[in-house]
Amino acid sequence: MSETKIKIAIGGDHAGFEYKEILKDFLKDYEVKDFGPHSAVSVDYPDFAHPLASSVEKGEFTYGILLCGSANGVAITANKHNGIRAGLCWENEVAALVRKHNNANILCIPARFVSIAQAKEITNTFLNTAFEGGRHQNRIEKISC
Repeated sequence: MSETKIKIAIGGDHAGFEYKEILKDFLKDYEVKDFGPHSAVSVDYPDFAHPLASSVEKGEFTYGILLCGSANGVAITANKHNGIRAGLCWENEVAALVRKHNNANILCIPARFVSIAQAKEITNTFLNTAFEGGRHQNRIEKISC
């Protein structure tokens, strides 16, 4: 029986650049594609969040990870895509709940509000927590407009 490799799309903006680079190394056991940016020069986060969200929505990647200062901008942008459930996670318990209850497929991390260690822990929890389904599936089916 072959195991499906988890594929992760990662990106963000200039405020999340340093964390993105560190998380890419942390995720070395996964197949990861960097959607940018590729430097800490100021950029517009939708230019990176939209292509990443589209790739997750199309099923090209299992999950996405977006990092910016507050993670609000990337979460708002990603959630404009019908097949995306992007969750803003600033602590480990929130990361577990967005997977268990919301079946989130994009993790949004606020780089200015968590440490590198927290970002790694949040990422690990997000990637290793299963969706509970059941009553939560009924709610998810009501999300798209």
